Amino acid sequence: MIMAASQRARNSELKQSETWKRHIIRQLKYRNRTQTSVFQDLIESYHSLLEKSKQRALITKGILGSGSRPSLSEDSLTSLKTTTGELAYQVVELQQRIQLKEVTLDEQHTKLYEVQNHLSVLASEHSVLQERVAEVQTRNRLLKQEYDSLLEQHQNMERTYRQEKLRSSEILDNMIGPKQQAAVRMNHRNEKRVREASLHKELQMAASKNVNINEESGKVSPPKPSSPKSDSSQRLERSHGPLFRSASATSPRIISSIRGLFERKMRGKSVCRSEEDLYIPLGVCLVARVPTKAIFTVDAHELGINAVRFSTSSNLLATGGTDRVIKLWGIEAGTLQNRGTLDGSNEGITSIEFDPTGTRILAASYDKSALFWRLEDSVPKVTLTGHSRKVTAARFKYSQRQVVTGSADRTVKIWDLQRAACIQTIEVLSFCSDVVCSEYLIISSHYDRKIRFWDSR
Repeated sequence: MIMAASQRARNSELKQSETWKRHIIRQLKYRNRTQTSVFQDLIESYHSLLEKSKQRALITKGILGSGSRPSLSEDSLTSLKTTTGELAYQVVELQQRIQLKEVTLDEQHTKLYEVQNHLSVLASEHSVLQERVAEVQTRNRLLKQEYDSLLEQHQNMERTYRQEKLRSSEILDNMIGPKQQAAVRMNHRNEKRVREASLHKELQMAASKNVNINEESGKVSPPKPSSPKSDSSQRLERSHGPLFRSASATSPRIISSIRGLFERKMRGKSVCRSEEDLYIPLGVCLVARVPTKAIFTVDAHELGINAVRFSTSSNLLATGGTDRVIKLWGIEAGTLQNRGTLDGSNEGITSIEFDPTGTRILAASYDKSALFWRLEDSVPKVTLTGHSRKVTAARFKYSQRQVVTGSADRTVKIWDLQRAACIQTIEVLSFCSDVVCSEYLIISSHYDRKIRFWDSR
Protein backbone atom coordinates (compact mmCIF):
# COMPACT_ATOMS: atom_id res chain seq x y z
CA MET A 1 0.00 0.00 0.00
CA ILE A 2 2.74 2.41 0.92
CA MET A 3 4.64 1.57 -2.21
CA ALA A 4 1.59 2.11 -4.36
CA ALA A 5 0.94 5.48 -2.75
CA SER A 6 4.52 6.55 -3.25
CA GLN A 7 4.34 5.36 -6.84
CA ARG A 8 1.19 7.46 -7.43
CA ALA A 9 2.87 10.51 -5.90
CA ARG A 10 5.85 10.07 -8.15
CA ASN A 11 3.63 9.69 -11.19
CA SER A 12 1.72 12.92 -10.29
CA GLU A 13 4.99 14.80 -9.80
CA LEU A 14 6.25 13.56 -13.15
CA LYS A 15 3.02 14.64 -14.82
CA GLN A 16 3.22 18.12 -13.26
CA SER A 17 6.87 18.49 -14.31
CA GLU A 18 6.04 17.32 -17.83
CA THR A 19 3.11 19.76 -17.97
CA TRP A 20 5.36 22.63 -16.92
CA LYS A 21 8.00 21.66 -19.47
CA ARG A 22 5.45 21.34 -22.24
CA HIS A 23 4.12 24.80 -21.39
CA ILE A 24 7.62 26.31 -21.63
CA ILE A 25 8.28 24.49 -24.90
CA ARG A 26 5.01 25.79 -26.39
CA GLN A 27 5.88 29.37 -25.37
CA LEU A 28 9.37 29.04 -26.91
CA LYS A 29 7.96 27.66 -30.14
CA TYR A 30 5.41 30.46 -30.29
CA ARG A 31 8.09 33.09 -29.74
CA ASN A 32 10.27 31.44 -32.37
CA ARG A 33 7.44 31.53 -34.90
CA THR A 34 6.55 35.15 -34.18
CA GLN A 35 10.15 36.31 -34.37
CA THR A 36 11.19 34.24 -37.41
CA SER A 37 8.08 35.29 -39.37
CA VAL A 38 9.27 38.91 -39.32
CA PHE A 39 12.80 38.01 -40.55
CA GLN A 40 11.86 35.11 -42.82
CA ASP A 41 13.13 36.81 -45.94
CA LEU A 42 16.45 37.59 -44.34
CA ILE A 43 16.85 34.04 -43.06
CA GLU A 44 16.12 32.53 -46.46
CA SER A 45 18.60 34.84 -48.19
CA TYR A 46 21.14 34.00 -45.51
CA HIS A 47 20.68 30.24 -46.08
CA SER A 48 21.06 30.69 -49.81
CA LEU A 49 24.32 32.53 -49.26
CA LEU A 50 25.58 29.78 -46.96
CA GLU A 51 24.77 27.14 -49.55
CA LYS A 52 26.62 29.09 -52.23
CA SER A 53 29.62 29.55 -49.97
CA LYS A 54 29.66 25.77 -49.18
CA GLN A 55 29.48 24.90 -52.85
CA ARG A 56 32.35 27.21 -53.63
CA ALA A 57 34.37 25.78 -50.76
CA LEU A 58 33.84 22.24 -52.10
CA ILE A 59 34.83 23.36 -55.58
CA THR A 60 37.96 24.96 -54.20
CA LYS A 61 38.86 21.80 -52.24
CA GLY A 62 38.34 19.62 -55.33
CA ILE A 63 40.54 21.82 -57.42
CA LEU A 64 43.27 21.91 -54.84
CA GLY A 65 43.13 18.13 -54.01
CA SER A 66 43.51 16.83 -57.58
CA GLY A 67 47.17 16.69 -58.40
CA SER A 68 46.68 15.82 -62.01
CA ARG A 69 44.84 19.08 -62.74
CA PRO A 70 46.81 22.21 -63.07
CA SER A 71 46.55 24.96 -60.33
CA LEU A 72 43.98 27.69 -60.57
CA SER A 73 44.88 30.81 -62.38
CA GLU A 74 45.21 34.10 -60.67
CA ASP A 75 42.12 35.40 -62.43
CA SER A 76 39.94 32.69 -60.94
CA LEU A 77 41.35 33.27 -57.47
CA THR A 78 40.71 36.99 -57.79
CA SER A 79 37.13 36.42 -58.90
CA LEU A 80 36.64 33.93 -56.07
CA LYS A 81 37.92 36.45 -53.51
CA THR A 82 35.69 39.15 -54.99
CA THR A 83 32.65 36.88 -54.77
CA THR A 84 33.54 35.90 -51.20
CA GLY A 85 33.90 39.58 -50.24
CA GLU A 86 30.60 40.44 -51.77
CA LEU A 87 28.93 37.64 -49.91
CA ALA A 88 30.52 38.75 -46.65
CA TYR A 89 29.37 42.33 -47.31
CA GLN A 90 25.83 41.10 -47.95
CA VAL A 91 25.97 39.11 -44.69
CA VAL A 92 27.02 42.24 -42.81
CA GLU A 93 24.21 44.26 -44.40
CA LEU A 94 21.72 41.59 -43.51
CA GLN A 95 22.93 41.56 -39.91
CA GLN A 96 22.51 45.34 -39.75
CA ARG A 97 18.99 45.02 -41.11
CA ILE A 98 18.25 42.38 -38.52
CA GLN A 99 19.42 44.74 -35.77
CA LEU A 100 17.26 47.56 -37.13
CA LYS A 101 14.24 45.25 -37.28
CA GLU A 102 14.88 44.18 -33.71
CA VAL A 103 15.02 47.83 -32.58
CA THR A 104 11.79 48.57 -34.44
CA LEU A 105 10.21 45.49 -32.93
CA ASP A 106 11.22 46.59 -29.42
CA GLU A 107 9.73 50.05 -30.03
CA GLN A 108 6.50 48.52 -31.28
CA HIS A 109 6.39 46.25 -28.23
CA THR A 110 6.88 49.30 -26.01
CA LYS A 111 4.11 51.20 -27.79
CA LEU A 112 1.84 48.21 -27.60
CA TYR A 113 2.44 47.97 -23.87
CA GLU A 114 1.67 51.68 -23.41
CA VAL A 115 -1.48 51.39 -25.51
CA GLN A 116 -2.60 48.39 -23.50
CA ASN A 117 -2.00 50.28 -20.24
CA HIS A 118 -3.91 53.31 -21.57
CA LEU A 119 -6.70 51.04 -22.75
CA SER A 120 -6.94 49.46 -19.31
CA VAL A 121 -7.09 52.92 -17.70
CA LEU A 122 -9.83 53.97 -20.12
CA ALA A 123 -11.72 50.77 -19.44
CA SER A 124 -11.59 51.44 -15.69
CA GLU A 125 -12.75 55.03 -16.21
CA HIS A 126 -15.52 53.79 -18.49
CA SER A 127 -16.71 51.38 -15.81
CA VAL A 128 -16.63 54.17 -13.19
CA LEU A 129 -18.65 56.47 -15.50
CA GLN A 130 -21.16 53.71 -16.16
CA GLU A 131 -21.60 53.27 -12.42
CA ARG A 132 -22.13 57.04 -12.03
CA VAL A 133 -24.65 57.07 -14.88
CA ALA A 134 -26.53 54.24 -13.22
CA GLU A 135 -26.55 56.15 -9.90
CA VAL A 136 -27.75 59.36 -11.58
CA GLN A 137 -30.51 57.48 -13.40
CA THR A 138 -31.60 55.91 -10.13
CA ARG A 139 -31.68 59.33 -8.44
CA ASN A 140 -33.63 60.81 -11.35
CA ARG A 141 -36.21 58.06 -11.09
CA LEU A 142 -36.56 58.68 -7.36
CA LEU A 143 -36.85 62.46 -7.89
CA LYS A 144 -39.43 61.91 -10.65
CA GLN A 145 -41.48 59.74 -8.33
CA GLU A 146 -41.25 62.38 -5.58
CA TYR A 147 -42.21 65.13 -8.04
CA ASP A 148 -45.22 63.15 -9.26
CA SER A 149 -46.38 62.53 -5.71
CA LEU A 150 -45.91 66.21 -4.77
CA LEU A 151 -47.74 67.33 -7.92
CA GLU A 152 -50.64 65.05 -7.11
CA GLN A 153 -50.73 66.37 -3.53
CA HIS A 154 -50.67 69.96 -4.85
CA GLN A 155 -53.55 69.26 -7.21
CA ASN A 156 -55.56 67.67 -4.42
CA MET A 157 -54.82 70.59 -2.08
CA GLU A 158 -55.74 73.12 -4.77
CA ARG A 159 -58.99 71.29 -5.46
CA THR A 160 -59.76 71.24 -1.75
CA TYR A 161 -58.87 74.94 -1.46
CA ARG A 162 -61.24 75.86 -4.27
CA GLN A 163 -64.04 73.84 -2.72
CA GLU A 164 -63.45 75.45 0.67
CA LYS A 165 -63.30 78.89 -0.90
CA LEU A 166 -66.61 78.34 -2.67
CA ARG A 167 -68.11 77.02 0.54
CA SER A 168 -66.83 80.00 2.55
CA SER A 169 -68.18 82.45 -0.05
CA GLU A 170 -71.56 80.73 0.09
CA ILE A 171 -71.57 80.84 3.89
CA LEU A 172 -70.54 84.51 3.82
CA ASP A 173 -73.28 85.35 1.33
CA ASN A 174 -75.81 83.49 3.44
CA MET A 175 -74.67 85.45 6.49
CA ILE A 176 -74.42 88.88 4.87
CA GLY A 177 -77.54 88.69 2.67
CA PRO A 178 -80.14 88.78 5.48
CA LYS A 179 -78.14 91.43 7.32
CA GLN A 180 -78.00 93.63 4.25
CA GLN A 181 -81.73 93.27 3.70
CA ALA A 182 -82.41 94.06 7.35
CA ALA A 183 -80.12 97.10 7.17
CA VAL A 184 -81.91 98.33 4.03
CA ARG A 185 -85.29 97.93 5.70
CA MET A 186 -84.07 99.68 8.83
CA ASN A 187 -82.61 102.57 6.83
CA HIS A 188 -85.85 102.89 4.90
CA ARG A 189 -87.88 102.99 8.13
CA ASN A 190 -85.49 105.49 9.70
CA GLU A 191 -85.64 107.76 6.66
CA LYS A 192 -89.41 107.51 6.64
CA ARG A 193 -89.57 108.42 10.33
CA VAL A 194 -87.21 111.36 9.83
CA ARG A 195 -89.25 112.63 6.89
CA GLU A 196 -92.49 112.28 8.79
CA ALA A 197 -91.06 113.95 11.90
CA SER A 198 -89.58 116.86 9.96
CA LEU A 199 -92.76 117.27 7.93
CA HIS A 200 -94.92 117.19 11.07
CA LYS A 201 -92.66 119.68 12.80
CA GLU A 202 -92.67 122.15 9.92
CA LEU A 203 -96.41 121.79 9.49
CA GLN A 204 -96.83 122.64 13.16
CA MET A 205 -94.53 125.63 12.78
CA ALA A 206 -96.44 126.80 9.69
CA ALA A 207 -99.78 126.36 11.45
CA SER A 208 -98.62 128.30 14.49
CA LYS A 209 -97.57 131.33 12.42
CA ASN A 210 -100.02 134.24 12.01
CA VAL A 211 -99.98 136.51 8.96
CA ASN A 212 -101.23 140.11 9.50
CA ILE A 213 -102.54 141.93 6.45
CA ASN A 214 -102.63 145.74 6.58
CA GLU A 215 -105.37 146.89 4.26
CA GLU A 216 -104.31 150.54 4.27
CA SER A 217 -100.69 150.06 3.31
CA GLY A 218 -101.18 146.90 1.26
CA LYS A 219 -98.34 145.13 3.03
CA VAL A 220 -98.16 141.74 4.66
CA SER A 221 -96.29 141.89 7.93
CA PRO A 222 -95.22 138.57 9.49
CA PRO A 223 -95.27 138.30 13.28
CA LYS A 224 -92.16 139.35 15.11
CA PRO A 225 -90.40 136.19 16.13
CA SER A 226 -88.45 135.97 19.30
CA SER A 227 -85.79 133.74 17.76
CA PRO A 228 -82.70 134.85 15.76
CA LYS A 229 -84.57 134.03 12.55
CA SER A 230 -86.19 137.49 12.66
CA ASP A 231 -83.04 139.16 11.35
CA SER A 232 -82.82 136.79 8.37
CA SER A 233 -86.52 137.26 7.54
CA GLN A 234 -86.11 141.03 7.66
CA ARG A 235 -83.07 140.84 5.35
CA LEU A 236 -84.98 138.69 2.89
CA GLU A 237 -87.94 141.07 2.97
CA ARG A 238 -85.72 144.06 2.31
CA SER A 239 -83.82 142.35 -0.53
CA HIS A 240 -86.74 140.79 -2.37
CA GLY A 241 -89.56 143.17 -1.52
CA PRO A 242 -93.07 142.28 -0.30
CA LEU A 243 -94.59 139.03 -1.45
CA PHE A 244 -98.23 140.21 -1.40
CA ARG A 245 -99.60 143.64 -2.23
CA SER A 246 -103.41 143.09 -2.08
CA ALA A 247 -105.68 144.85 0.42
CA SER A 248 -107.74 141.79 1.34
CA ALA A 249 -107.49 138.03 1.19
CA THR A 250 -110.23 137.92 -1.46
CA SER A 251 -108.64 140.58 -3.63
CA PRO A 252 -107.51 139.50 -7.12
CA ARG A 253 -104.06 140.87 -6.40
CA ILE A 254 -103.27 138.27 -3.73
CA ILE A 255 -104.49 135.49 -6.00
CA SER A 256 -102.32 136.71 -8.90
CA SER A 257 -99.37 137.08 -6.55
CA ILE A 258 -99.72 133.47 -5.36
CA ARG A 259 -100.14 132.27 -8.98
CA GLY A 260 -97.01 134.19 -10.04
CA LEU A 261 -95.13 132.76 -7.10
CA PHE A 262 -95.79 129.19 -8.25
CA GLU A 263 -95.19 130.03 -11.89
CA ARG A 264 -91.57 130.88 -11.11
CA LYS A 265 -88.93 128.58 -12.60
CA MET A 266 -88.35 125.34 -10.73
CA ARG A 267 -84.70 124.32 -10.20
CA GLY A 268 -84.44 120.80 -8.80
CA LYS A 269 -86.52 120.83 -5.61
CA SER A 270 -86.23 124.60 -4.96
CA VAL A 271 -88.18 127.58 -6.26
CA CYS A 272 -86.17 130.55 -7.56
CA ARG A 273 -86.57 133.56 -9.81
CA SER A 274 -85.48 133.00 -13.37
CA GLU A 275 -83.79 136.37 -13.65
CA GLU A 276 -81.90 136.21 -10.36
CA ASP A 277 -81.50 132.42 -9.85
CA LEU A 278 -81.82 132.91 -6.09
CA TYR A 279 -83.39 130.57 -3.56
CA ILE A 280 -86.27 132.14 -1.58
CA PRO A 281 -87.74 130.42 1.48
CA LEU A 282 -91.51 130.08 1.09
CA GLY A 283 -92.42 128.53 4.40
CA VAL A 284 -92.95 125.16 2.64
CA CYS A 285 -91.20 121.98 3.82
CA LEU A 286 -88.87 120.70 1.06
CA VAL A 287 -87.05 117.47 2.01
CA ALA A 288 -83.75 116.51 0.30
CA ARG A 289 -82.57 112.91 0.63
CA VAL A 290 -80.24 110.41 -1.01
CA PRO A 291 -82.15 108.22 -3.51
CA THR A 292 -82.53 104.60 -2.44
CA LYS A 293 -84.06 103.12 -5.59
CA ALA A 294 -82.81 103.22 -9.19
CA ILE A 295 -85.26 104.67 -11.72
CA PHE A 296 -83.85 102.68 -14.65
CA THR A 297 -81.43 99.71 -14.86
CA VAL A 298 -79.67 98.36 -17.96
CA ASP A 299 -77.32 95.39 -18.39
CA ALA A 300 -74.80 97.36 -20.43
CA HIS A 301 -71.66 95.19 -20.48
CA GLU A 302 -70.68 91.56 -20.14
CA LEU A 303 -68.19 92.35 -17.34
CA GLY A 304 -67.72 95.10 -14.79
CA ILE A 305 -68.05 98.77 -15.82
CA ASN A 306 -65.10 101.00 -14.88
CA ALA A 307 -65.93 104.37 -16.50
CA VAL A 308 -69.04 106.41 -17.42
CA ARG A 309 -69.01 109.80 -19.19
CA PHE A 310 -71.65 112.21 -20.57
CA SER A 311 -71.02 114.23 -23.71
CA THR A 312 -71.36 117.97 -23.01
CA SER A 313 -72.52 118.77 -26.55
CA SER A 314 -75.00 115.94 -27.22
CA ASN A 315 -77.24 113.42 -25.50
CA LEU A 316 -74.64 110.65 -25.75
CA LEU A 317 -73.40 108.54 -22.84
CA ALA A 318 -70.23 106.42 -23.08
CA THR A 319 -69.47 103.44 -20.85
CA GLY A 320 -66.29 101.36 -20.69
CA GLY A 321 -65.65 98.16 -18.84
CA THR A 322 -63.49 95.14 -18.28
CA ASP A 323 -64.89 93.51 -21.44
CA ARG A 324 -62.47 95.72 -23.50
CA VAL A 325 -65.15 97.72 -25.35
CA ILE A 326 -66.71 101.19 -25.16
CA LYS A 327 -70.46 101.39 -25.72
CA LEU A 328 -72.32 104.52 -26.80
CA TRP A 329 -75.85 105.17 -25.55
CA GLY A 330 -78.43 107.74 -26.57
CA ILE A 331 -80.68 109.19 -23.85
CA GLU A 332 -84.25 109.43 -25.13
CA ALA A 333 -87.32 109.92 -22.97
CA GLY A 334 -85.53 108.73 -19.87
CA THR A 335 -84.29 105.51 -21.47
CA LEU A 336 -80.98 104.39 -22.99
CA GLN A 337 -80.71 103.37 -26.64
CA ASN A 338 -77.55 101.62 -27.86
CA ARG A 339 -75.84 103.74 -30.53
CA GLY A 340 -72.74 101.61 -31.22
CA THR A 341 -69.61 99.94 -29.89
CA LEU A 342 -65.96 101.02 -30.10
CA ASP A 343 -63.44 98.14 -30.22
CA GLY A 344 -59.65 97.98 -30.31
CA SER A 345 -58.48 97.75 -26.71
CA ASN A 346 -56.55 94.66 -25.65
CA GLU A 347 -57.51 95.00 -21.98
CA GLY A 348 -60.20 96.63 -19.85
CA ILE A 349 -61.09 100.33 -20.09
CA THR A 350 -60.19 102.51 -17.07
CA SER A 351 -61.17 106.04 -18.16
CA ILE A 352 -63.27 107.79 -20.85
CA GLU A 353 -63.24 111.41 -22.06
CA PHE A 354 -65.33 113.25 -24.72
CA ASP A 355 -63.82 116.21 -26.52
CA PRO A 356 -65.83 119.51 -26.40
CA THR A 357 -67.29 118.88 -29.87
CA GLY A 358 -68.64 115.47 -28.81
CA THR A 359 -67.26 113.77 -31.95
CA ARG A 360 -64.11 112.21 -30.49
CA ILE A 361 -63.44 109.91 -27.55
CA LEU A 362 -60.23 109.32 -25.61
CA ALA A 363 -59.91 106.26 -23.37
CA ALA A 364 -57.28 104.76 -21.06
CA SER A 365 -56.71 101.02 -20.87
CA TYR A 366 -55.15 98.31 -18.76
CA ASP A 367 -52.94 97.36 -21.76
CA LYS A 368 -50.53 100.27 -20.95
CA SER A 369 -51.93 102.49 -23.72
CA ALA A 370 -54.44 105.25 -24.47
CA LEU A 371 -56.76 105.04 -27.49
CA PHE A 372 -58.37 107.76 -29.59
CA TRP A 373 -61.60 107.19 -31.60
CA ARG A 374 -63.81 109.18 -33.89
CA LEU A 375 -67.48 108.38 -33.32
CA GLU A 376 -67.99 107.41 -36.97
CA ASP A 377 -65.22 104.75 -36.74
CA SER A 378 -65.44 101.64 -34.58
CA VAL A 379 -61.66 101.13 -34.51
CA PRO A 380 -59.19 103.52 -32.87
CA LYS A 381 -57.54 106.09 -35.09
CA VAL A 382 -54.53 106.59 -32.81
CA THR A 383 -52.99 104.34 -30.16
CA LEU A 384 -50.61 105.99 -27.69
CA THR A 385 -48.10 103.52 -26.23
CA GLY A 386 -45.21 104.29 -23.92
CA HIS A 387 -46.29 103.56 -20.36
CA SER A 388 -44.88 100.52 -18.57
CA ARG A 389 -48.00 99.82 -16.50
CA LYS A 390 -51.74 100.37 -16.82
CA VAL A 391 -53.00 103.83 -17.82
CA THR A 392 -55.46 105.10 -15.22
CA ALA A 393 -56.53 108.43 -16.78
CA ALA A 394 -56.55 110.14 -20.17
CA ARG A 395 -57.76 113.74 -20.77
CA PHE A 396 -57.85 116.26 -23.64
CA LYS A 397 -55.89 119.46 -23.16
CA TYR A 398 -57.42 122.85 -23.87
CA SER A 399 -55.99 122.93 -27.41
CA GLN A 400 -57.52 119.49 -28.23
CA ARG A 401 -54.40 118.61 -30.23
CA GLN A 402 -52.68 117.26 -27.16
CA VAL A 403 -53.74 114.79 -24.50
CA VAL A 404 -52.45 113.98 -21.04
CA THR A 405 -52.26 110.48 -19.54
CA GLY A 406 -51.53 109.29 -16.03
CA SER A 407 -50.32 105.79 -15.24
CA ALA A 408 -49.51 103.37 -12.46
CA ASP A 409 -45.84 103.56 -13.56
CA ARG A 410 -45.59 106.87 -11.66
CA THR A 411 -45.46 109.09 -14.74
CA VAL A 412 -47.67 111.73 -16.38
CA LYS A 413 -47.18 112.03 -20.14
CA ILE A 414 -48.20 114.71 -22.66
CA TRP A 415 -48.90 113.45 -26.19
CA ASP A 416 -49.22 115.06 -29.63
CA LEU A 417 -52.22 113.50 -31.39
CA GLN A 418 -51.08 114.42 -34.90
CA ARG A 419 -47.74 112.63 -34.50
CA ALA A 420 -48.99 110.04 -31.98
CA ALA A 421 -45.81 110.71 -29.99
CA CYS A 422 -44.96 111.63 -26.43
CA ILE A 423 -43.59 115.16 -26.18
CA GLN A 424 -43.06 115.37 -22.42
CA THR A 425 -42.79 112.94 -19.50
CA ILE A 426 -43.24 113.99 -15.89
CA GLU A 427 -41.73 111.68 -13.27
CA VAL A 428 -43.82 111.37 -10.09
CA LEU A 429 -43.10 109.60 -6.83
CA SER A 430 -46.50 107.96 -6.55
CA PHE A 431 -49.15 106.05 -8.49
CA CYS A 432 -51.24 108.50 -10.57
CA SER A 433 -55.00 107.91 -10.27
CA ASP A 434 -56.52 110.80 -12.27
CA VAL A 435 -55.66 114.02 -14.14
CA VAL A 436 -57.50 117.20 -15.17
CA CYS A 437 -56.28 119.83 -17.62
CA SER A 438 -56.72 123.48 -18.50
CA GLU A 439 -54.89 125.52 -21.12
CA TYR A 440 -51.48 125.26 -19.47
CA LEU A 441 -52.13 123.69 -16.08
CA ILE A 442 -52.24 119.95 -15.35
CA ILE A 443 -53.52 118.67 -12.00
CA SER A 444 -52.80 115.06 -11.03
CA SER A 445 -53.99 113.08 -8.02
CA HIS A 446 -51.89 110.32 -6.48
CA TYR A 447 -52.05 107.48 -4.00
CA ASP A 448 -49.71 109.26 -1.59
CA ARG A 449 -52.65 111.57 -0.67
CA LYS A 450 -51.26 114.49 -2.66
CA ILE A 451 -52.51 116.61 -5.55
CA ARG A 452 -49.78 117.98 -7.82
CA PHE A 453 -49.98 121.00 -10.13
CA TRP A 454 -47.85 121.11 -13.30
CA ASP A 455 -47.27 123.99 -15.69
CA SER A 456 -46.89 122.49 -19.19
CA ARG A 457 -45.49 125.66 -20.78
